[in-house]
Amino acid sequence: MPAIVLIGAQWGDEGKGKATDLLGEHVDYVVKFNGGNNAGHTVVIPTASGPEKYALHLLPSGILTPGVTPVIGNGVVIDPEVLFHELDGLVERGVDISRLVVSANAHLIAPYNRTIDKVVERFLGSRKIGTTGRGIGPTYADKMNRIGIRVQDLFDEHILRQKVEGALDQKNHLLVKVYNRRAIGVDEVVDELLSYVERIRPLVADTSLLLNDALDAGNTVLLEGGQATLLDVDHGTYPFVTSSSATSGGACTGSGIPPNRVERVIAIAKAYVTRVGEGPFPTELDDADGERLRVNGHEFGTTTGRPRRCGWYDAVISRYAARVNGVTDFVLTKLDVLTGFEQIPVCVAYEVDGKRFDEMPMSQSDFHHATPVLEYLPGWSEDISGARTFDDLPANARAYVMALEEMSGAQISAIGVGPGRDEIVQLRSLV
Repeated sequence: MPAIVLIGAQWGDEGKGKATDLLGEHVDYVVKFNGGNNAGHTVVIPTASGPEKYALHLLPSGILTPGVTPVIGNGVVIDPEVLFHELDGLVERGVDISRLVVSANAHLIAPYNRTIDKVVERFLGSRKIGTTGRGIGPTYADKMNRIGIRVQDLFDEHILRQKVEGALDQKNHLLVKVYNRRAIGVDEVVDELLSYVERIRPLVADTSLLLNDALDAGNTVLLEGGQATLLDVDHGTYPFVTSSSATSGGACTGSGIPPNRVERVIAIAKAYVTRVGEGPFPTELDDADGERLRVNGHEFGTTTGRPRRCGWYDAVISRYAARVNGVTDFVLTKLDVLTGFEQIPVCVAYEVDGKRFDEMPMSQSDFHHATPVLEYLPGWSEDISGARTFDDLPANARAYVMALEEMSGAQISAIGVGPGRDEIVQLRSLV
């Protein structure tokens, strides 16, 4: 059976839960393969007493689906305090968390990583990246510098202490001599990390072996990316990116599943575009239309609460995402947010110093100075939240979707028409 990759096509917050819900009954494992608690999924589940909203930050969304095994892969960085706070919150709401599995090779966010993240971001001033300050970047830097702490290190106190000492030998010089902060003690870090040992031990496994065995046994594995294509450390709008691989290639390195097991790549794109943090954004709207999208779309960060920057749909970055990821299917979300606009602009190309770019500019400088070339499509005023088939949509909404499909480089297989899990129109099967 296949591995299916699910990634964001824009700058994140596209609503990956919609696709996860469509795939739910067909999927046996859901794997978070990158990132940490610097991004989140909001999942709305209908119940007899009304819709239940869940905000997930570190956990894969599959933890809310009965019978699915949720996995935190080796490519994730884990803050143990956040992990158990999130798990405790789900238990209080009656969610079964017993199937969760955590990779022994995932890296841990140590207290000093959070400290350095916040201090460095303040130090950068106007050159700041716009991080969440949760220690994600410094933890990935430690991983690349080979001074990181992995989950498995918790089970050998001698190794753990050695690694913390080695890391603090460097970091305390930086904190004290450059940033005028106090030194961090080895014992306080080791003691904090060891306090999680007994709780995390039953969750830990060789997840690469687990997942490959699952595929061999005929199970379907969904690889769920955090952040999105344009936040990928290699293929995003560098340096205003995350610190991990958020594209389909990162799904393999972050899970231990080989590329030849992946049969489908599903990319999620909003019917408009948002981004959080710093960096260029060609279709950004700093006007009443941008505020209308923000309010109607509830565009505030799941993890940080920060208002998201909003703009019109950008077909150039969708084509780029289709190419970089090998997208087989797009899921278009939040089409309902566009209801009521008389006309809806769509970016079909960029102009930079009089030159037209139909594809993503090679240089960051050109992208930073890009202005959108817009086409205007007629809007609709009808409420579409009750639509469950494509024909249920107003003619102009159908035309908008078909125009986006033609521009974006891959077929649109599902459309989100409201925040609820069942508020979706499926055009084609995703499995």
